[in-house]
Amino acid sequence: MLKEYLSRDGFAVRAVYDGEAAAREALLGFYDIVILDVMMPRVDGIEALQRIRTASRVPVIMLTARGDDVDRIVGLELGADDYVTKPCTPRELAARLRAILRRTQPGPGDGPLAAGELRMFPERREVECRGKSVVLTSAEFNVLEVLLRNAGRVVTKKEIYEQALGRQIGRFDRSADVHVSSIRQKLGDASAMIRTVRGIGYHLARD
Repeated sequence: MLKEYLSRDGFAVRAVYDGEAAAREALLGFYDIVILDVMMPRVDGIEALQRIRTASRVPVIMLTARGDDVDRIVGLELGADDYVTKPCTPRELAARLRAILRRTQPGPGDGPLAAGELRMFPERREVECRGKSVVLTSAEFNVLEVLLRNAGRVVTKKEIYEQALGRQIGRFDRSADVHVSSIRQKLGDASAMIRTVRGIGYHLARD
């Protein structure tokens, strides 16, 4: 049903029906974005995501059962860009797909962004810290870009959801926190640049 709806909505869609095939297809490099259902035969969506993230940064949306918070958090921690709870409307899923694709397509460059030892090249979707490449998922890149563009001031979680994730913040939604935690891990010692402002959001130091 989703394949038929998304095809009518202008997407070119390839559907497979188990996690092993999903991971194999995703790693071929032919796709702009991947949708993974957590509940799949042979290999579930979580393991399929792990396999994909060993070699690819292709954006991934997870489909999870309503109220299954564990799957959502684990998926985000493993590098999923977003999740949609089932049952969902095809229109909502299409909107999420377009929001992520808009943010992952390189646009006209306005030069690198820099703060301290951190440098970002938006037009190339690349990040360097202390001269070394930092590999981020598309969602992590978008979150860090919002923080860098607002370096020196507190960025609210509402701003992160709207500008980086392309949606409104939901009740009990921890997606932004998980993405920031992953960014910090990848930055190592430089993670001290990002400070949590309790109850508000995050502050990235300018220097």
